[in-house]
Amino acid sequence: MEKQTQQNGKRKSAIARVYIRQRATETGVIRINGRSFEDYFPRPTARMLIMQPLELTSTVGRFDIVINVKGGGNSGQAGAVRHGISRNLIKIDPSFRPVLKKAGFLTRDSREVERKKYGLAGARRRFQYSKR
Repeated sequence: MEKQTQQNGKRKSAIARVYIRQRATETGVIRINGRSFEDYFPRPTARMLIMQPLELTSTVGRFDIVINVKGGGNSGQAGAVRHGISRNLIKIDPSFRPVLKKAGFLTRDSREVERKKYGLAGARRRFQYSKR
């Protein structure tokens, strides 16, 4: 692979554009919206979520990854980045597909927040019933 590849990842209302290219430094660098990986996602659970496809395919540090992510919150953005990295790894090496598919990283998690209905406290939650 001599040039970079690009794929999109989605989760909830977050969209991540993930660019992967061969590493230029000794170790692969992950940049998210122009910031370092650790700076953008301070929670270790979000960082672990993003690193899962790289650890599963034993490609940690092999690539420089540049990510543009927008929309949603921290959890949705981390899920979108994981989805985009997984799709990109398959584009680079199709032999990764069975491993990533079995782990469930290729399926777009389509769960969205249900809208609030009028006359209710939330999407489905009703106000407390008063008999008198």
